[in-house]
Amino acid sequence: MIPPRGDSRLSLWLQLIRWDRPAGWLLLLWPTLSALWVASGGFPGWHLLAVFTLGTILMRSAGCCVNDVADRDFDKHVKRTAQRPVTSGAVSVKEALAVGAVLALAAFALVLTTNMPTIAWSFGALAVTLLYPYAKRFVAMPQAVLGVAFSFGIPMAFTAVQGSVPPVAWLMLAGNLFWVLAYDTEYAMVDRDDDLKIGMKTSAITLGRLDVPAVMLFYAIFMCFWLLALVKSGWSAIYYVAFALVAVQVLWHYRLIRQRERGGCFQAFRLNHWIGATLFAGIALAYLQV
Repeated sequence: MIPPRGDSRLSLWLQLIRWDRPAGWLLLLWPTLSALWVASGGFPGWHLLAVFTLGTILMRSAGCCVNDVADRDFDKHVKRTAQRPVTSGAVSVKEALAVGAVLALAAFALVLTTNMPTIAWSFGALAVTLLYPYAKRFVAMPQAVLGVAFSFGIPMAFTAVQGSVPPVAWLMLAGNLFWVLAYDTEYAMVDRDDDLKIGMKTSAITLGRLDVPAVMLFYAIFMCFWLLALVKSGWSAIYYVAFALVAVQVLWHYRLIRQRERGGCFQAFRLNHWIGATLFAGIALAYLQV
């Protein structure tokens, strides 16, 4: 299909990678930076900060390319996704995969500037990124697979700094997985009616009327894991103030999703990056006072 007038290849590629929707890569970035600060005991240095910030953006963008190719036949039946470049035909499958490959290779080039343990972990991150779009066809709660994919930055941050993955990293990873379950279930609640029609599997469908309490439970488990992981760090009260602010945000999310209206659920999903930003700010500021 010839792109509409005014839509250059670059603009179509930017649509493909959701450049106008930064919430996706921010959800990846904040827990990764939090892990990087914890692993380093404070500011990790400009090199690692650049590697993980740029790498996060690149891999999320590559994941969008793979996801849109895998879901192109499903997305045409969902109003929110019907005009995505691959689904609409403005970008071909080969072109989308080529863009995704270039972005993934650029991210891998950044990883090569770290160390062997981090490079090894990057292959696992790539494998789960490629697996996730197809999990939605077979796994009752594919959001758990996304949770694994969106948590790989945590062990990679620790290996980049320390060369290994200590217990605190595993606790943060487990907590982050539940955070992903929370916000991606909110996201799935937006498309539940459409997903039921096309046979897509999501946590919102699997949980049914338990979706709202389950989301709240996921948030609670996430916060408990991160408190358990970091409570012995001897930080000032500012970290716990950050946690209190996160709890207030979670309560606001409950107000947004309790009626299961599409608009409220989508708003709740989009606001999640502020939870990650709040926790990261608490961690970074607490290290300044240690």
